[in-house]
Amino acid sequence: MPKTGRPLAALATVAASLLLVAGCSSSDSGGKGDDAGATATGGSLRGQSITVYSGQHEQTVKALTADFEKRTGIKVKLRSGDEAELANQILQEGPASPADVFYAENPPALTVLEEKGLLADVAPGTLKSVAAADSSPKGGWVGVSARTAAFVARTGTPADSAPPTSVRDLASPAWKGRLGIAPGETDFAPIVTRMIKTDGSDGAKKWLEGLKANAKVYNSNEDLSVAVNSGEVQGGVVDHYYWYRLRDEKSAAGTHSKLHYFAKGDPGALVDVSGAGILKTSKHQAAAQAFLAYLDGKDAQKLIAASQSYEYPLVAGVPGKPELAPIASVGTVASVAELGDGKEALQLLQDTGLLQ
Repeated sequence: MPKTGRPLAALATVAASLLLVAGCSSSDSGGKGDDAGATATGGSLRGQSITVYSGQHEQTVKALTADFEKRTGIKVKLRSGDEAELANQILQEGPASPADVFYAENPPALTVLEEKGLLADVAPGTLKSVAAADSSPKGGWVGVSARTAAFVARTGTPADSAPPTSVRDLASPAWKGRLGIAPGETDFAPIVTRMIKTDGSDGAKKWLEGLKANAKVYNSNEDLSVAVNSGEVQGGVVDHYYWYRLRDEKSAAGTHSKLHYFAKGDPGALVDVSGAGILKTSKHQAAAQAFLAYLDGKDAQKLIAASQSYEYPLVAGVPGKPELAPIASVGTVASVAELGDGKEALQLLQDTGLLQ
C-alpha cells in the first residue's frame, strides 16, 4: 500500500519517538562488515541478504526491492513503518540492530542518526548520482526522490479562485472555518521548521495558534484531501502526491479540487527529499552500498517516476510524470541544515496543542 498518514491518537507517540531519538546516545562499531570489501576483491554479492528499515511509500519500496533482488541476486528483508519510530528503534537496538539500510521519507530522521555517528559514508559514486543539495553534506545519506508542499482547494470556492500566496496567510481570521490541516503528518513538521527559521520561534508559534483557531484537524493528508474534494473545507496544505492519488481514485469526473503552489521563497514552498543511509553496524556493507547505488540508478529512478507515489526522481535525465508541475517552478530543495532534526517543530506542535 502507498504511504498513509498516522491516526492522530498515535501521533503523540510518534512525536515523542523523534524527540527521544534526538536524546539517545550513539554507538559506533566502525562501519566495516564481513562483506565490506566483496566488490573490491571481485567477490559476488549474489545470495547475500540485507535488511531495510523503510519509512517511505511501502508499495513503491516493495517494487524497488523486488527489482533490485531480480537484478542483483541480493535478498532484501523489508520492514516498513513510521520513519520516526524506525529511527528510534535503531537507536534502541544499538549495535544489535538487524538494519543494514534506513530509507526515510524526510531528512530529519536521517540527520539524527548521522549526527549520532550511526551512518556509514555513502560511496562517492552514488553521491555523485544526484545534485549535492539533495544529500547530506557530510556524506552519510543520499537523496532518492522529492516531493513538494502544495495548497489543495475545492474548485468553485474562494480558496480556488483566490488561493493563498503564502502559507502565512492561512493564520489570518479570513480563513476561519474554511481551512483543514493534518499537523501530525511527518510532511507538516518541515514547514513548521521553515517558519521557525524565517519568523522565529515566537512567530511560528503565533502562526500555529492561528491555524489551530481557523482549521479543522484531520488525521492524515488522505483524509484532508478527501475533505477538500467533498467541500467539507475549502482548502488545506498537503504534499502534492496526495492530490494526484485522490484523482486516480476518484477519476477526473469525481475530482472537485485543484492544486496551487505558494510563492517561491515562501516557507510553504517546500521541496523535500527522501533519502537512504547505511548503518555502520551493518555486517553487509557492500550489499547495502549496492542497494543505495541501485536507488540512484536510472532503472530505479524510472520505476519511482512511473509509480503511484507521484514523486519526482532526482537523477538527471529521468523525467517525472508529465502532469507534475516542474519542480524548479515550485521551489528549491530545503537544505539539510535548514530542516535540522525537527525537534523544535515537534515541540511547538505540542506546545500549541496540535499534537498531544
